[in-house]
Amino acid sequence: MTTWIETYRGTVHRWEVDSVDHFTVAYYFQRFADASLALLETFGLGPEYVANTGRGCVPAASYVRYLKELRAGDILHIQSGVIAVDGAGITIGHELFDTGRGALCATVEERTRHVELATRAPVALSVDQQAAARACLVNWAGPPPESRPQPRGADGFVEGAREYVKAGEIDVYCHSAPPFYIHRFSASNGHVIAAFGMTPAYQREQRRGFSTFEFQLAFPGALKSGDPAVVKSGLLHVGTSSLRVFHRMSNGRTGELAAWTIADERVESLLLSS
Repeated sequence: MTTWIETYRGTVHRWEVDSVDHFTVAYYFQRFADASLALLETFGLGPEYVANTGRGCVPAASYVRYLKELRAGDILHIQSGVIAVDGAGITIGHELFDTGRGALCATVEERTRHVELATRAPVALSVDQQAAARACLVNWAGPPPESRPQPRGADGFVEGAREYVKAGEIDVYCHSAPPFYIHRFSASNGHVIAAFGMTPAYQREQRRGFSTFEFQLAFPGALKSGDPAVVKSGLLHVGTSSLRVFHRMSNGRTGELAAWTIADERVESLLLSS
């Protein structure tokens, strides 16, 4: 096993915090995307490879655990390594730290698929590519994701987002970047909880909100600039102080499923004034 590789270092900007004054989950994904590219580049599968070959290791699924919160002004870094390699793709592990406190704040287990970008058709990694990736294997201590069954239908779902993909939201693979999906899932989440009375006004008055502590996320399809995105969301579980929400994003023109996530959230006290 090799040592971890530092793949990102930066800070939390004021405009990247949410209504609970926490680092917004979509901006975590922005950092994770940078970290994945940095790791892939160390063994020849980074942006230059994408540009030259029209192929790449695109995100297929992620399991994210949020352990501690980051706030505006906090400094952070990510260390990354390879968890597993096979002919179809690479599983990447990220650990995100609050650099100032030395605290582990989030872990990510990300499965990628090696594809032809124009068609998303799978392409086997070569023996040499697999060997290069295996040189970055690390001991991964994160727990495996629990089985979370998806709803069979859409009864009770709320439409929580409807808009077009912007040119500035496209990644190096010419598809919608992961933060695009998470921003829309977060917006849809607001519509779901408002449907049972937790409107933004209620949250401000009662100084209550929700904080995400786990994501299971998959990208079975892809959206491109100009595609209409529609998100429909529903509750899977309600606890005494937590919720589990399912979000499904599709192409509003074709109906093709682009992404889905299961988000686990807990009640938080708002720090901002109403």
